[in-house]
Amino acid sequence: MKKYIAAIAVSVSCLLAIHTQAQVENNKESASPKWWKSAIVYQIYPRSFKDSNGDGIGDLKGIISELDYIKSLGINVVWLNPIYQSPNFDNGYDVSDYRKIDTEYGTMADFDSLLNGMHRRGIKLVMDLVVNHSSSEHEWFKKSRSSRKSPYRNYYHWWNAENGKPPYRFSLFDINHDAWKYDSLTNAYYLHYFSDKQPDLNWENPEVREEVYDIMRFWADKGIDGFRLDAFQFVAKDTTFPMFPKGFEKDFNRYYAMQGNLHGYLQQMNQQIFSKYDVMSVAEGAGNTFEDAHNLVDSNRHELNLAYAFNGVDIAKPNGYSLLHFKTVFSQWDSAFEHSGWLAVFLANHDQARMVSRFGNDAPAFRAHSSQMLSTFILTMRGTPFYYNGDELGMTNPNFTSINDYRDKVILDAYKHTVLTGGNVQALLKNFAFGARDNGRTPFQWNTSSNAGFTTGTPWIKVNPNYKTINVAVEEKDPNSCLNYFKKLVQLRNTHTTLIYGKYTLLDKNNDQVYAYTREDGAGKFLILLNFSTKNATFNNNHMKGQGKVALANYTDVGKTITLQPKISLRPYEAMVIEL
Repeated sequence: MKKYIAAIAVSVSCLLAIHTQAQVENNKESASPKWWKSAIVYQIYPRSFKDSNGDGIGDLKGIISELDYIKSLGINVVWLNPIYQSPNFDNGYDVSDYRKIDTEYGTMADFDSLLNGMHRRGIKLVMDLVVNHSSSEHEWFKKSRSSRKSPYRNYYHWWNAENGKPPYRFSLFDINHDAWKYDSLTNAYYLHYFSDKQPDLNWENPEVREEVYDIMRFWADKGIDGFRLDAFQFVAKDTTFPMFPKGFEKDFNRYYAMQGNLHGYLQQMNQQIFSKYDVMSVAEGAGNTFEDAHNLVDSNRHELNLAYAFNGVDIAKPNGYSLLHFKTVFSQWDSAFEHSGWLAVFLANHDQARMVSRFGNDAPAFRAHSSQMLSTFILTMRGTPFYYNGDELGMTNPNFTSINDYRDKVILDAYKHTVLTGGNVQALLKNFAFGARDNGRTPFQWNTSSNAGFTTGTPWIKVNPNYKTINVAVEEKDPNSCLNYFKKLVQLRNTHTTLIYGKYTLLDKNNDQVYAYTREDGAGKFLILLNFSTKNATFNNNHMKGQGKVALANYTDVGKTITLQPKISLRPYEAMVIEL
C-alpha cells in the first residue's frame, strides 16, 4: 500500500519518558535475542520476479526456480507480496479469497513447494496480510451490499443515503479522492480509504476480527514464519464518522492512523496468533509519533515485533533531499528505540521507485558506487533490514516518458484527473518518472536474453532498457559488481553481531555530504563512512586515532587498513566499513 506517513513531532518530555521506561525493557530483551532481530528480509514482488509459463506475469514456480539464487544472497527471510486470489485491480492488494492462490501465480501445491524449498534452504517466509480492506469481489462484500439486513452488512462501513451524504473522507486511490462510494442496490455509501474496489473492513465488528484470526491460523498452520500487516494503522475508525477540519487531507495520517481501539485489536491478535506461533509481526506504518511507534512494539505491551515507519523513505524528492535531514530522521528513530522495541530499516519497497534513482545517482558514472553506498547504510544500521528485490543489482528507474508505459491504476487515475482538470500533464509525467510505484515494479533483470530472462512472453510491464548491462548473469561474473558487494555486506552483518545490536553513535553531525557513525558493543566497534554526494568529501574525525581494519569498501583500491587521521577523504559515493 501507499506510504503516506506524517512527519514525526515528539516533545522532549515524551522522549524522556519513553527512554526511562525503555531502559528497563532493554535488559530483558537483549538477554534473549529473537530471530527476527538478526534477520535480513528480502522482499519479492512476485508479479515481476520470474515468469515460468510465458504469460508475462511472474509466478510461484518462477520463484521456486530461483531459490538457489535467493539463497546465494545470504539473506534468511523473504517477504512475499500478496499472492491470494484477487481481481488484481491493485496487483493483489485487493483480495477476493484469503485462502486461495491466484491462478496467475499458480496453485496451493506450488505454494507448498515454495515454502518447503525455502525452509530446506534455511529461509523463512513472511506473508503480506491485507485486512484493512478486501476486494469488492470478496463474498463478504457481495453479501454485505446485497441487503441492509444481511448478516454481513456490518463487515464493512455503510452510511444510509437517507441520512444525507456522509462526512467527507479522503481516499488515497479514488480519482476524486472521495472515500465514500454510493451504491444504489441498498441506497447507501460504503467507505474505502483506498480504491472503491477496496472497501474497508469494519474492525469494530468482532466477527470480522475472528475471521481475520482464522485466516492467520490457516497460513500459520501451513508453516509460514510471519505476517506483514498492510495499511494496518488505518483499521480502527470512529464509526460515528464525525466531521474532520477543512483541509485535513493535507495531514490525513493524523486523523486516520492509530485511532480508536487499534492497540486493543493488536493485543487480541497477539493473544490469538502471535503468542501461539513463532512468527514475525510487522505492521505497515508506525503512527504519528515515537510514542505511537513504541506502543506498537514494546514487548511488555504484547502487540507487534517491528515498527515499519515511512518518514525516512519519504525524504527523497524530485529536486533532491538534504543529507542533514536524512541523518536527523534516522538518528532520531534510533535514539527513540535505543533501549526498547525494534525497527525496520529500509529505503525501498514495492510502493517506491528504485532506491538508487531516489537516494543515490543512477547516472552510469555513479550508479554502482551510490547503490553500494546505500546498501551499506541499510545493512549497517540497527534494526531489521528490509531489502527490495533488484536493488542488489543496482536496478534503476526505467525513465518512462508515456502514460501508456504505466500499469498502476493510481497513476492512471491521477493522469486522468490532471487531464480532466486542465493540469500540467508534462510536469506530472516528470514526477511519475521519478517517484511512481511502477518504477520499482519493472521485471527483475536476470540476463541479457530477451526480456532480461524474466519471461518468454510479453511482460506485463516493460523491461528496463538497461538490462543488457545490469543483470544477474553479468554481475555474478564481476567481483566488484553491486550484486557481489551486497553479498559481502550480508556476510559481514551475519558475521558481526555488533552490526545488529551495537550502539549507534552519529559523528560529524553537521557534515552535509558525509554520513558517519559507529556501531559498538562488547563484541567490537565499527566506523561507517558514507559519502552521499557526487563530489569528494571529508569526514571530520575529532576523536578516533590509530589504525582501523577496512572490513569492506566499495572502491577497489582501498587498502586493508586505514589511518584514522583528523581529516579522512572520501570519493563520490564512497563507502567504508572500518573495524576499530
